Amino acid sequence: MTIRVLLVDDQPLLRTGFRLILEAEPDITVVGQAGDGKDAQEQTRALLPDVVLMDIRMPGVDGIEATRRIVREAAPSAHVPKVLVLTTFDLDEYIVEALRSGASGFLLKDVPPDELVQAIRVVAAGDAIVAPSVTRRLLDRFASRLPSAHEQPAPARLDRLTERELEVLRLIAKGMSNAEIAAKLVVSETTVKTHVGNVLTKLGLRDRVQAVVLAYETGLITPGAMS
Repeated sequence: MTIRVLLVDDQPLLRTGFRLILEAEPDITVVGQAGDGKDAQEQTRALLPDVVLMDIRMPGVDGIEATRRIVREAAPSAHVPKVLVLTTFDLDEYIVEALRSGASGFLLKDVPPDELVQAIRVVAAGDAIVAPSVTRRLLDRFASRLPSAHEQPAPARLDRLTERELEVLRLIAKGMSNAEIAAKLVVSETTVKTHVGNVLTKLGLRDRVQAVVLAYETGLITPGAMS
């Protein structure tokens, strides 16, 4: 199955570079390019890509608003494109808002080509990208805005989780994959998948990215606690 990708960035040179990388892969094809969020929304509607590689800082409609519109518009339909956000990190202070808007993950713009390709495959398959190193740097940056565990009690909805599910949520928030969680807890990946599914269902979350944000917002895990 070929993964259809829409590239969204206001810098043509970057779009060209990404296109060369992606089209070298036998299972990925770039179906279109856009230079701003409004064009991205229109092309998503017309081209029905599987994955939208979305820059944040663009003129007019930025990547956050474009992500929100794309996800909202696609939600009732059978085809829901996954949005993979690109960030330069030093400039983008709104990445958490992008994730809340429906993005399935985020990457740095200087990501190695093989990691970019793998990330696209992962989100196309319905999972989410939460790179541990990027997650730590991102959330540590927002430490002053996030509650710590001793500042407030865990919200009532976390009470819906069992102790093992809370443990799995903490490990998800550290960016661990199902395989890594399985090794850590000495259980099968199938068991981990069941726990992850239960966590998302009980907390009303769309994917692992939202789980990470929730874990930090509720103080279940704190910035700097990624090791």
